Amino acid sequence: MNKPLLISMGDACGIGPEIIAQAFARDGAADCRVIGDVAVMRRALRQLGLHLPVARLEAVNEAPPPGCVPVWQPEGLPPGLAELSMGQINGACGAAAAVCITEAVQQILAGNGAALVTAPIHKEALHAAGVPFPGHTEMLQALAAQGGALPPVRMMLANAELRTVLVSIHVSLRRAIELVTFDRVLETLRIAHRTAAAWGQVAPRIAVAGLNPHAGEGGLFGDEELTVIAPAIAAACAEGINASGPYAPDTVFMRARNAPGHPGEFDLVVAMTHDHGLIPVKYLGVEQGVNVTLGLPLVRTSPDHGTAFDIAGKGRADPSSLVAAIEMARALIASS
Repeated sequence: MNKPLLISMGDACGIGPEIIAQAFARDGAADCRVIGDVAVMRRALRQLGLHLPVARLEAVNEAPPPGCVPVWQPEGLPPGLAELSMGQINGACGAAAAVCITEAVQQILAGNGAALVTAPIHKEALHAAGVPFPGHTEMLQALAAQGGALPPVRMMLANAELRTVLVSIHVSLRRAIELVTFDRVLETLRIAHRTAAAWGQVAPRIAVAGLNPHAGEGGLFGDEELTVIAPAIAAACAEGINASGPYAPDTVFMRARNAPGHPGEFDLVVAMTHDHGLIPVKYLGVEQGVNVTLGLPLVRTSPDHGTAFDIAGKGRADPSSLVAAIEMARALIASS
């Protein structure tokens, strides 16, 4: 690639810096640049017993020396991040994470980066810093807004066997049910279809999971499938989208799973709520799961786990999901 992938550091007191350091140590991030705090990355390398040098870059797209962890440290980071206690919620870490994400997006939109891979952040640390977003997805949506209009975005969790796109994300279950509307389901199908087409899947087979047990069983267990979801699927099909359902949410993921000896019936599954869609993918292996934000004017991926404060700084964090996120970002760029 001519442009580097940018990795935002995540929460300085979580496992983000550790898994980033391990990705470089395993030669899985040679085309990447870290947007973060130089001292925090040096601390992570010391904690892991790794002897890679950290190179501080003057520009994010500067060619670094070989065999190092290249870091571009943006202005505005709180001081003393590397002296904070590991595994603790701290507003300074939330503020630093927000700065790194903001600067990374701006660099990509300016043409200085190819894609964004985000290390885990902590929602309470963001809140403690006064950041008005519950997580990455909402922050990225706001950063990508043009003319004051927020782009419609959706969350996809993916691994080699299953890809799931969500109608609703970080809201209460009661609110998630309220968000199952004709317009939102149809918009999700459009985003899933359009994004998959940009990746080279011209006519992705999209299965739509129902909201209720047995997809409502003809209205016996709820009528959202009849009144909302099925009409949205029909409207999507009328637009040339290869969508079908609604299917019972307790079996559709098994049908979609693409495993050795079991070719999946579908390329994507659209699920109505966060846990409906994410539990099946995470059950197949958190270490291989990748979170992808659909609908942004840039490619963004991340590991499918959090800051893991309980093991932060102990050298036990597994970088596999971050490496998978880097590989997914490369693949999405190459196919777009």
